[in-house]
Amino acid sequence: MAVPKKRTGKAKQASRRANWKGEVPATTTCPNCKETVLAHTVCSNCGYYKNDFASLKNKKAQEEIKEEKPKKTRAKKAKTETKEEEIKEEAQEKAEKTTEE
Repeated sequence: MAVPKKRTGKAKQASRRANWKGEVPATTTCPNCKETVLAHTVCSNCGYYKNDFASLKNKKAQEEIKEEKPKKTRAKKAKTETKEEEIKEEAQEKAEKTTEE
């Protein structure tokens, strides 16, 4: 194993260590809660990452989102049901007119 012949001086040692600099980490904002988050990490506030919830930290937010989706489909179903009812009523009216003639 190599052994140094002379001791390294304090100035040389300090100047070598001076090149180690700290960096400010890259931060972004969470698209869900607008909290400042480290880049490429799960949000510590709501558990959101890459357009989905990665952790179960905020179950209420997940449940609210899950509840919203069926409401939209129910609204669509209600619209289609009303259209179907209108079509049936029109068909009955046409059938009544043809029987009267």
